[in-house]
Amino acid sequence: MDKLHLMTVFVAVAEEEGFAAASRRLAMSPPAVTRAIAALEARLRVKLLNRSTRFVRVTEAGQRYLEDARRIIAEVEAADEATAGINAEPRGHLTVTAPVLFGKMFVMPSIVEYLQRYPGMDVSALFLDRVVNLLEEGVDVGVRIGELPDSSMKAIRVGQIRRVLCASPAYLEEHGVPASPSDLGKHSIIAATGVTPMVEWRFAHEGQNMAVKVKPRLTVSSNDAAIEASLAGLGVSRLLSYQVDGHFESGLLQRVMQTYETVPLPIHVVHRESRYASTRVRSFVDLIVAQLREKMVQH
Repeated sequence: MDKLHLMTVFVAVAEEEGFAAASRRLAMSPPAVTRAIAALEARLRVKLLNRSTRFVRVTEAGQRYLEDARRIIAEVEAADEATAGINAEPRGHLTVTAPVLFGKMFVMPSIVEYLQRYPGMDVSALFLDRVVNLLEEGVDVGVRIGELPDSSMKAIRVGQIRRVLCASPAYLEEHGVPASPSDLGKHSIIAATGVTPMVEWRFAHEGQNMAVKVKPRLTVSSNDAAIEASLAGLGVSRLLSYQVDGHFESGLLQRVMQTYETVPLPIHVVHRESRYASTRVRSFVDLIVAQLREKMVQH
């Protein structure tokens, strides 16, 4: 059997965690799926799947092979698309991910323009405040805030942002303006776990890094909620600059302790590295990179 076909069958079984579900996904008969997996394991001389009457799970060797198989299949599809449609308008499906608020504020306008520009495309947008594994979760393009680990991803820097401390003018008038990290112990702290999962805030001053443990009066799981609590005058919060710049400009929030802010965090557009760039991925990356670079100049 063709090796690429065997890989495709294996990926389907591993992702569906079952032979019957994989056969429906591939429009193949269950015996044909079973024969394909047996042929692949015989060719590789290794067991890729653990089977029982209730489930199918990849082995340790199978997990490593699954990652490589996904990458190879994606590259073959991209090569076919690039060759067949080098001058064609993008068509098909694209999955994009970004942090929740950043996605809402900056990525969604690019997605809307992309869909308006290319009627043959549809997009799934995953806005999540966690790092999404593009390969494992089938995502084509992501926006990442922060330093990137070494990986096979293609990364294009589009700007930078800062972690900032802020509070409402009314709160600061009543409780005073914190001048240094040691002052935070006297203040009501709002901690957004999406930005600061630990109650330890890091600062930098005159070339020295420092960490201060704070005891939040309010801990929330979303940055939106932390912003609302800050606007209501509950206390001091630590957020990302793009999330509150508009409130600084309007005077609803005030930035404090700027001389203690840590180095800026880079923003990258990332996608799976390949010798080929599919038309749908390349066209979206070109659009969002240009638009984010323009918008980030203002932040």
